[in-house]
Amino acid sequence: MSSSTSPNAAPAEAAVPTSYYERHIFFCLNQRSNGEACCADHRAQESFDRCKAQVKAAGLAGPGKVRVNKAGCLDRCAGGPVAVVYPEAVWYSYVDESDIDEIVESHLKNGQVVERLLTPAHLGR
Repeated sequence: MSSSTSPNAAPAEAAVPTSYYERHIFFCLNQRSNGEACCADHRAQESFDRCKAQVKAAGLAGPGKVRVNKAGCLDRCAGGPVAVVYPEAVWYSYVDESDIDEIVESHLKNGQVVERLLTPAHLGR
């Protein structure tokens, strides 16, 4: 130990990184060829496209704001189609364009969870 280092010195605090995005929404776009339920069979791509367009139109896209991403299987097929918003880890099951619009306006823009669209916790694959 060097003479300039005190044995009782507190370790330097690690800098807490800030997230590159405030919120990140992932849409399951998985397609199964074996006939099992999958999000792609429920117009997931169209919902992803709508969300991405709505986020961009609202000026919510970009660093420090919102990122809309495609995902493979999120393993919540029984609740599909599904999307998940981080960092809150809120899972949504949606049906149509108005559901996507509500998720964008309420959650992605204003930070308010859309309770009626929450994927039931017990639903997995």
